[in-house]
Amino acid sequence: MAITVKATLGKTKYYTEVVAGDNHLITDEPIDKGGQNKGFNPFEILATSLASCTAATLRMYIDRKEWNIDNIHVEVELENFPLTKKAIFKRDISFEGDVDEEQMKRLRSIADACPVHKILINEIEIETKLS
Repeated sequence: MAITVKATLGKTKYYTEVVAGDNHLITDEPIDKGGQNKGFNPFEILATSLASCTAATLRMYIDRKEWNIDNIHVEVELENFPLTKKAIFKRDISFEGDVDEEQMKRLRSIADACPVHKILINEIEIETKLS
């Protein structure tokens, strides 16, 4: 399944309009980096992808099992180390509802089955074409 996202950046520094199908969002850089902080920065968007995909994957599984879990909280911290070419995602998942130890173990493996998680732990290639 291929998806297409289009980003457009005009003359306003770093204020970028992003479109995917019928959905729109704004990205920007923080003020200390010359932006206006009017949207998520690119690193926040990357962490958001993992957090939101994890939550949705867990919700699908929890609903299928009909477990009594009201809310899923996923916090992702991203640390980037460009000099060593390493990035570390720290993911903290918590639940509101009735979750026993066996369910918690299963939910851990379901979180790791999130499609974005799978992409991030695989080899990644980026092909660039200028036109």
